[in-house]
Amino acid sequence: VHLVESGGGLVQAGGSLRLSCTAYGFPLDFDEYAIGWFRRAPGKEREGVSCSTATDGNKYFLDSEKGRFTISRDRAKNTVYLQMNSLKAEDTAVYYCAAEGVRYCSGTYYPQRMDYWGQGTQVTVSS
Repeated sequence: VHLVESGGGLVQAGGSLRLSCTAYGFPLDFDEYAIGWFRRAPGKEREGVSCSTATDGNKYFLDSEKGRFTISRDRAKNTVYLQMNSLKAEDTAVYYCAAEGVRYCSGTYYPQRMDYWGQGTQVTVSS
C-alpha cells in the first residue's frame, strides 16, 4: 500500500494550497477506509487535522482550521484532498496523509490507529 501526497509548497499568508493523497494497493475497496491528514509543526507533536469517509461524513479536529480547511474525496481517483484557504504562518508543518481500515472517523484522531501513512509534504506559509 502506498499513500502518495502532493500539493505542498511555499505560500504567503492568506494564500491557498490543495493537498492531494492518492492511495495505491489498498487490500479493500477505497470506501472501506477513513482517510485524513495529520500535521507536525517544528518543535510540536503530530496532530490530527481532518478525516474523511465515504459514508459517515468528515471531521475536523482543529479549531483553528474550521472554516478554512475542507476535506473531500474522489473515489474514481482513489484520492483525498485537503483544500486549505486563508493560510496562516502557524499552519506551517509537514502534512501527512493517513488511512485507517474503518468506515468512520473517530472522535479523537489518534495517529497510532492509522494503518497506512504517506511520506509527508511540506507546507510553508510565510508571514
